[in-house]
Amino acid sequence: MSYSYTWYGRLYSYLFRDLPNFFKNIWKFRKALWNHHWWDYSGTLQFIEITTEDIAKNLKEKGNEVEHSRNKKVEKMNRVVEILKNIRDYRYYNIVETEMGRKYDTKNIKFVPFEGNSEYYEMVDYNDKEQKEFNRNFFKRVNELEEQEWVELWEIMKGQDYNKFDNEKDFDDQFDGSGLRGWWD
Repeated sequence: MSYSYTWYGRLYSYLFRDLPNFFKNIWKFRKALWNHHWWDYSGTLQFIEITTEDIAKNLKEKGNEVEHSRNKKVEKMNRVVEILKNIRDYRYYNIVETEMGRKYDTKNIKFVPFEGNSEYYEMVDYNDKEQKEFNRNFFKRVNELEEQEWVELWEIMKGQDYNKFDNEKDFDDQFDGSGLRGWWD
């Protein structure tokens, strides 16, 4: 009979492996636990971010896998973390400002009471035609970038369809490191 199937083996495993791991995880996920609310996905994304960052760090430093495929996985994991940080911190405005070389102008946008009802406000844009067009393009680009990264995030997590691989070519040449199901050591 195996040691781990006896009552003292299970107790030993619980006290010296499982329980300490539980408290380490509480500490590791403290920010995500604090930020998790049923009405907001930000805390959930933070769990994924922390987990992926931890796996990438440990796989890179301690992984037993062949370096070639391990590095591809770590690279994809780091990209997932970057996308999650972009989403959670809403970095798209800064990215688009850098891309377009100009900031979005809010100085001439005012909120005024709605006609006939002072409880409601409407946004009125007092910018000139050129600035309005820039603001429209700015927001269009922000939305495009955010959508692209959402799609990229879930494509990386989903992974490749191995059925589409060419059997004549080397697997490692076709493998790109994506796929949450393969991110283990």
